[in-house]
Amino acid sequence: MSLLDITELSHSFGDHLLYKNAKLSLNKGEHMGIVGQNGTGKSTLIKICTEQLMPDSGRVFWQANLSVGYLDQYAQINGQLTGNAFLKTAFSTLYQLEADMLQLYQQAALGESHCLDLAAQYQETLDREDFYSIDTRLNQVAEGLGLLAIGLNRPIGELSGGQRTKIILAKLLLAKPDVLLLDEPTNFLDKEHISWLANYLANLENAFMVVSHDHSFLERITNRICDVDGHTLTKYYGTYSAFLIKKSLLQEDYLRQYTAQQREIKKTEEFIRKNIAGRKSRMARGRRKQLERLEKIEALDQTEIKPVFSFQACPLTNAQHLSVGNLSVGYAYPLLSSVNLEVKGGQKVVITGFNGIGKSTLLKTLVGLLPPLGGQFHFSSQVSLEYFEQEMTWPEKNKNPMQLLSHCFPALSSKEVHQHLARCGISSRHALQAIGTLSGGEQAKVKLCLLTLKPYNFLILDEPTNHLDKQAKEALKAALAAFPGTVLLVCHEEDFYRDWAQYVLDMAQGANKSY
Repeated sequence: MSLLDITELSHSFGDHLLYKNAKLSLNKGEHMGIVGQNGTGKSTLIKICTEQLMPDSGRVFWQANLSVGYLDQYAQINGQLTGNAFLKTAFSTLYQLEADMLQLYQQAALGESHCLDLAAQYQETLDREDFYSIDTRLNQVAEGLGLLAIGLNRPIGELSGGQRTKIILAKLLLAKPDVLLLDEPTNFLDKEHISWLANYLANLENAFMVVSHDHSFLERITNRICDVDGHTLTKYYGTYSAFLIKKSLLQEDYLRQYTAQQREIKKTEEFIRKNIAGRKSRMARGRRKQLERLEKIEALDQTEIKPVFSFQACPLTNAQHLSVGNLSVGYAYPLLSSVNLEVKGGQKVVITGFNGIGKSTLLKTLVGLLPPLGGQFHFSSQVSLEYFEQEMTWPEKNKNPMQLLSHCFPALSSKEVHQHLARCGISSRHALQAIGTLSGGEQAKVKLCLLTLKPYNFLILDEPTNHLDKQAKEALKAALAAFPGTVLLVCHEEDFYRDWAQYVLDMAQGANKSY
């Protein structure tokens, strides 16, 4: 049974066409992964399905009386609510039903016997919805996503961005809507929590659509793939690995048909050219009409934008670049305490640990965005520092990448700005599109492009891979490995840093470890 039907969908951002007469369906029980390169329109598809965006044309039809849950990382939440109170709002209807039932029993005790039948019906509903196991279910989900370690009695206003996203995801899972729509749900999860979420989703009876660049995660949870490519939406049946095989075979077959047609077109054009004015002119004119009526196969767009990042280094020595002593970082109270760390010039250090432990807060303190709560840190006078911030925030969201780079580097000509963006994987269309309308991956590439345009010798990066596709991750990995300067990186993807990192500091194992 179809839960969602999308037909004749077309949508553009300026001159950048995302979909043209595309179609897609989601049926009951289907677990669909949405894949494609950065900028092809994966997140936009989710926004269209949730009516955050209206398409240029087409029809998006949901089955009537369907509950749809969307992971909105920026949802407005009462910051005074504790995590536990917020999670229980997933069952607000049931809690209200219990209150109404108790009121009916009180009325029945006062002699209003007619209330007993209705109270009994409410009791049956609560039993059917497993109301009395809510606390157990809540704790299972909270533990699976690492929320118990954070503490569910803390006000949400005190949580970090990653913790806040996890608690929104937890409420969504507890609510069990008919359809789940998740956009990059693993970005703020640690390895063990990603594994738990994969098991949860794989065993879910309800349907879902998930945007993700984590291919191993998709392999575990999906039985359908929606490939956003070539301005269309193509649905494949089976796992992610099965999709890769099928797409490759289809592309090979398409290419054979295209090549054969092109060969026949050239042969016909040559016949027309030779005979249009000769004895066979009538035949040539007939073939020209046939050629004009021919439904031509479009050339397969096999161009993949493969970015190349290259960070400029200014002089450095192997002397101590950063010294951290008994540092405490946080907001109203410390998230991390007694942090001791020494980093020498040219060293590449990775900071890991479960989300919410304070990794991003530590970096923000080191670069001066937050004051330390105790202790001290010191950068060498020879350090020239640059910082990649995890949050995709821009002072002017309506400016496009060309304008942003030109503003930061006015000495560059328009041609040079365009070349730098293209080198970093930003297409001509995206270069002229408002930065706030670009996908997270495209925005990350613009931020990385800005980092490639000036020299420094100490680079601090906070989860730079979160939104990047495979090609961009590989390019960034190569650039960091080749960078002769110092690197301090927060990252949850071991595959990304394993080959080039010299030291890994796991905050969960004790923040006082020194190098």
